[in-house]
Amino acid sequence: MSESIQLEYAIKPQSLRVQELPAQMQPREAFDRLGAEHVPDAVLLAILIRSGVPGQNVAELAQQMLIHYGSLTALARTSAKDLQQFKGIGPVTAQLLKSALELAQRLTRESVGERPVVITPEQAAAVLRERARVLQHEVFWALMLDTKNRLIGEPKQISQGTLNSSLVHPRELFKKALQHSCAAIILAHNHPSGDPTPSSEDIKITKQLISAGEVMGIRILDHIVIGHRKHNSNTDFLSLREAGLVQFG
Repeated sequence: MSESIQLEYAIKPQSLRVQELPAQMQPREAFDRLGAEHVPDAVLLAILIRSGVPGQNVAELAQQMLIHYGSLTALARTSAKDLQQFKGIGPVTAQLLKSALELAQRLTRESVGERPVVITPEQAAAVLRERARVLQHEVFWALMLDTKNRLIGEPKQISQGTLNSSLVHPRELFKKALQHSCAAIILAHNHPSGDPTPSSEDIKITKQLISAGEVMGIRILDHIVIGHRKHNSNTDFLSLREAGLVQFG
């Protein structure tokens, strides 16, 4: 599936800014003439918003929203209620914007496949990336795998909140593992700060769960921490196995 349908590129950034468009080219005209993939973010956003307010046309309103949030990811995290802080964004328009961004996320999740084979850290991150991108709190997941490393069902949410031993208890994890008759597990959680560097608590919990898995006869293959992609980084996640921070079985 093309990158253009991923949330990160659902409204694909271009070097052309909306204020650089010829005056006679309104958002819909720009869309028709240049195509969706070649217009700036604000043009696509303006088409969804549909109309401006007195003293501010729809393209200016869209540009104001993008400047305010700073990124499409931040915009996607915003609730429909909070979007209505902008004059001209009512309940219906807010719902439309949230729906468009949610569809972009679902398209990306759909592209992963119903039962993907998960062998590499990148494949594990791909399963969870769009779920994690819009979260403002930590969530701990388990990817349950069969004997051929195929994902069993949806990622299982084990807990949410800052990771500690009381939130991520082996009992809860392996209860779900036994329910799904899985052969192995990949652990994962997100860092809303964007920095995927694991904390000492992340490492401690991972070691505890590996030990419990050995008793249960269920392998813990890795622990993926998902952050945000930075301009100076090639990836948005960290694998504790690849980083050599924990000894996995």
